Amino acid sequence: MNTGRLEQVQQFIRYFVSAVSSTSLYSPGHRHVLRQCDEAFASLLGTFAKRDEIILMVIENELIFDTVPLDRSMYISRFIQFFVTKGIEHLKISRTVEVAELRLLIEALAGQGQDLSEVRTMRHISLKRLARQEEFCNQGGSEESGLSLEEIAVRERGVFREIQDSIGKNETFCMDGVEEIVFSCILAFRKEPVLFPYLSPLLALDTYTFTHSTNVCALNLSQAMMLGIQGRLLHDIGIAGFLHDIGKLFVPREILAKPEALSEAEREIVSRHPIQGAHYLLETPGVPKLAVVCAFEHHMRYDGAGYPVPAGTWQQNVCSQMTAISDFFDALRTKRAYRGPVSHDKVAALLADGAGTRFNPELTRSFLGIMKQYRAADASSSVPQESSSNRNHLASEQHCAAGAVLA
Repeated sequence: MNTGRLEQVQQFIRYFVSAVSSTSLYSPGHRHVLRQCDEAFASLLGTFAKRDEIILMVIENELIFDTVPLDRSMYISRFIQFFVTKGIEHLKISRTVEVAELRLLIEALAGQGQDLSEVRTMRHISLKRLARQEEFCNQGGSEESGLSLEEIAVRERGVFREIQDSIGKNETFCMDGVEEIVFSCILAFRKEPVLFPYLSPLLALDTYTFTHSTNVCALNLSQAMMLGIQGRLLHDIGIAGFLHDIGKLFVPREILAKPEALSEAEREIVSRHPIQGAHYLLETPGVPKLAVVCAFEHHMRYDGAGYPVPAGTWQQNVCSQMTAISDFFDALRTKRAYRGPVSHDKVAALLADGAGTRFNPELTRSFLGIMKQYRAADASSSVPQESSSNRNHLASEQHCAAGAVLA
């Protein structure tokens, strides 16, 4: 994390805590309180730099910024205490925040009781209580705990623009948006035992560029939940699915958007993206190591073929095997530049054919079971069949393990 940005956030917290403490002792209109609120606001504006928002989360009595725990101090401890007392675990502030909104937040935290109704209606400050990972298997979050499916799709566009900008500037990106999307997917899936129907609004979108990552994340979560996986591992599997194809952002856009078959030289460029993605994620703060491994391995095959070809004996991670199935399914089920979406029956047949060679057979059987549940819940939908003129493209797609295109 940028040291200067970290110091700015810590400075804001010092001013903020002082303002809350003073407000609890004096009236909100006291000049000493107003001065400290103004100092906190000026410090807050300095934390944004080039970002549109900052997010602070309280997780297991730690204050997290940019997915990194802040070193404990008197002010950090007081900040956590204010939020825990009010039942707040997630604070998001937009760079367009107004001083009156910050003052209202300070007054709410300084007051007695749990009434935060005025703060929750503010445009540029958002407060949420996030269900902890350990709670996901036992209870669902409220609708306020996560984004809706429509909000997830919109949020994903913003997240990928941020990642694109960061890569263009040779910088790492902030994980806050990715974390928010994964949390929201987990919470949404907890509301319904048949998981696939929740994917319909995402899979139905035409803009494959912006939906593939969330779809693979959601499909990974579906597989993991069906296997009884929970807690931090479930979260990391979702993150790995979302970031698996991040290396495609290093591939020239004209190659990714090319409707014709790629040349050998172009295929060689595309085949480097797992290594490029893994290297980039390895240097990005807050990225789970499982996501780095998955970015590197998701085009490997269960039988040891695929790419990249590692040196010596190599055992593909189970999360990477899940992601290979999710990636394959979503790439074929989504409209592409050179073909329409492939039917469920055709995708199911291709998965079954690949079980034991390109795909883990146990995971494949489990995934086909999930597909069957989805088909039963969504039997009324009709899916265009691929035309015979597209079969060569489909064969090429299979050979490349249905690699996804990111914008």
